[in-house]
Amino acid sequence: MRILVIGNGGREHAIVWKLKQSPKVTEIYCAPGNGGIAGLATCVPIAVEDVDGLVAFAHEKQVDLTVVGPEVPLLLGVVDRFEQEGLKVFGPRKQAALIEGSKRFAKELMQKYHIPTAAFASFTDEEKAKAYVRKQGAPIVIKADGLAAGKGVVVAQTVAEAEQAIADTMEEKVFGEAGNEVVIEEFLSGQEVSLMAFLDGKTVKPMVVAQDHKPVYDHDQGPNTGGMGTYSPVPQIPEKVVQQAIDTIIWPMHEAFRNEGIEYKGVLYAGLMITADGPKVIEFNARFGDPETQVVLPRLKTDLVEVMEAVIAGRLDELSLQWSEQAAVCVILAAGGYPSSYEKGLPITGLDEVEEDTMVFHAGTKQQEDRVVTAGGRVLGVTATGADIGKAREKAYQELAKISFKDMHYRTDIAAKAL
Repeated sequence: MRILVIGNGGREHAIVWKLKQSPKVTEIYCAPGNGGIAGLATCVPIAVEDVDGLVAFAHEKQVDLTVVGPEVPLLLGVVDRFEQEGLKVFGPRKQAALIEGSKRFAKELMQKYHIPTAAFASFTDEEKAKAYVRKQGAPIVIKADGLAAGKGVVVAQTVAEAEQAIADTMEEKVFGEAGNEVVIEEFLSGQEVSLMAFLDGKTVKPMVVAQDHKPVYDHDQGPNTGGMGTYSPVPQIPEKVVQQAIDTIIWPMHEAFRNEGIEYKGVLYAGLMITADGPKVIEFNARFGDPETQVVLPRLKTDLVEVMEAVIAGRLDELSLQWSEQAAVCVILAAGGYPSSYEKGLPITGLDEVEEDTMVFHAGTKQQEDRVVTAGGRVLGVTATGADIGKAREKAYQELAKISFKDMHYRTDIAAKAL
């Protein structure tokens, strides 16, 4: 099989790495790919937004399966286009992907189908939004309604901070058009968990859970990022609580799609808060999480190609997903200044010194002549596996110490909550 993976981040590197293990695969292309993916697949310079270019390439190379990594092409309707062209593609259609593309759409759907989530209100008027915040008090959560690359969320500890976040989002447009509307939510406390599942329109097959670390600094300090590290399993969250989330959130969401006449095929990602009242939804995504994929896929024993083909064909019920008992820990190495402005084009050293049993997933890199340089805010994800979280964590930190680039920073407490 010839496979095309769309995307250029750590998630796509993990997907390519996993697909490469399938005996069914003969060739993998990645558009546009990155400096690490280049070692496993043929990178082609087609942007993720270039739907016409992607379709033309898939026809030209007679691609047997296309896998969509990021959210942007999903919301541009890349899956709809590929299907119209008779091309096999993995990912939800545009209408289904709105679960991530509009936070208001997601919240209203959850409200309609009684799926546990934080109380909320949405606003297109800045003054009304601020008045609502003054009435509700703090802490409170301000979210840009549209896509903001994982950064459009502010957990405001004071009313003044919340008002500033609303002004930044709606007036200053720090998240661009995504901030034309804001969703304001009650603050939920507890531990966060990421639960992903494969959906084929009829069946739900949950994956193993992971826990991401959003704030940039140790002890969950500093601004939110796209994720600074993750681990799986999450031993401090009881199995019965995970099952409760599957029963009260994932399956009901699947049924909500069906009732709304939306066929959802692909990965549904639920970002959950485990509150005193049980699991509640913080957000839904319409694709594999990043960096959760970097610890979940290394634990998947079933052939990923077979899983994706079963999803597309609507026969997921025939498949039993097998998972490794091993733990996985991923630590993100970020560029100095991230999640604000940062330098690019910095040479990375030590990649060839990392032991082979540790995966270094490239997120923001590019190949420049004979070396790999930085090309993004989250640069690398170092993933190690081990018999338990402690061993996997020790290995990840031991191996990442061999890598360096100017102003590199990372959290030193990834997976500490599990110990």
